[in-house]
Amino acid sequence: MNRIRVADNKWIGKGEPVFIIAEVGVNHNGDISLAKRLVEVAAKAGADAVKFQTFKAENVVTKTAPKAEYQRETTDIANSQFEMLKRLELSKQDFAELKDYCDQRGIIFMSTPHDQESIDVLDQLGISIFKIGSGDITNLPYLQYMARKGKPMILSTGIATLGEIEEAVETILGAGNKELILLHCVSSYPADVEECNLRAIQTLENAFQLPVGFSDHTLGIEVSLAAVALGACVIEKHFTLDRTLPGPDHKASLEPAELAQLIQGIRAVEKALGDGLKRPSPKELKNRAIIRKSLVAACNIPAGTIILDSMITIKRPGTGLAPKFKAEVVGRRARVNIAEDQLIEWRMLDD
Repeated sequence: MNRIRVADNKWIGKGEPVFIIAEVGVNHNGDISLAKRLVEVAAKAGADAVKFQTFKAENVVTKTAPKAEYQRETTDIANSQFEMLKRLELSKQDFAELKDYCDQRGIIFMSTPHDQESIDVLDQLGISIFKIGSGDITNLPYLQYMARKGKPMILSTGIATLGEIEEAVETILGAGNKELILLHCVSSYPADVEECNLRAIQTLENAFQLPVGFSDHTLGIEVSLAAVALGACVIEKHFTLDRTLPGPDHKASLEPAELAQLIQGIRAVEKALGDGLKRPSPKELKNRAIIRKSLVAACNIPAGTIILDSMITIKRPGTGLAPKFKAEVVGRRARVNIAEDQLIEWRMLDD
């Protein structure tokens, strides 16, 4: 499937503008007012969607589950992963309020549900598209349950092998949902540029014949722009109001000005990609005569003279005979006087 409709006026796929997801995740720190400010930033920057995470900590993680290394570095080391996530929860009412807030500001509300209860919550809120985090790519019952909701799905593929991705894709398609988009992803925070392997975007396209995008966890915006140049139809990127705020993901997120710069850059790259046909652009054509060169008399050539190779040079502008005709000019007789530095034309030569 080349194109998938994700909202009334938004499509994802070949020939469509890159779909840009401004990822809040849990950078709201459990504060609905901060979440709304982030919605405003995403909308102002020109993102297509702003995405959160929906979960109940007790449904997602055991009480004794350890934190990831990056989480230990960015949050209170004394707290467990469960305690960290519990502080970052938003309620069903919070998400209903956020969806309304997004609707008012003309930006698509998205959220990644991390358990089946949260899938139901988001479905009841009327979201237009589901997002699956990389951690659930092998959670086949979850994928099947979501797929049966009949809404478009975006699946991140961090940590996964091609075989695991194939199993997840088959599960979703087998549940009757054909509206699937894959995101190449490197699940480290921040991700090292050397590990991004952006050519995997094309590998996924070729393997599954589905739209493929990129979920970018690197610092900065360069890798996202490169992904667009390689054909990514979706870009997902974390952002925050301030990288120094407490919380697990702020440090690896863009700040507002950087998010706006990323989106402007993506739109510029899209324009630069063009349609792939090699032909002069309209502005190039205006410069053709100035930039190209012509056959020019290297000396005064009196009428009746047989033109020798040494009598011809090649200079700008390109309004005379093209240099490729030099062999046809040499050996002909000048019909008129040709002054030094004068452009040579066919009318000046005998047949």
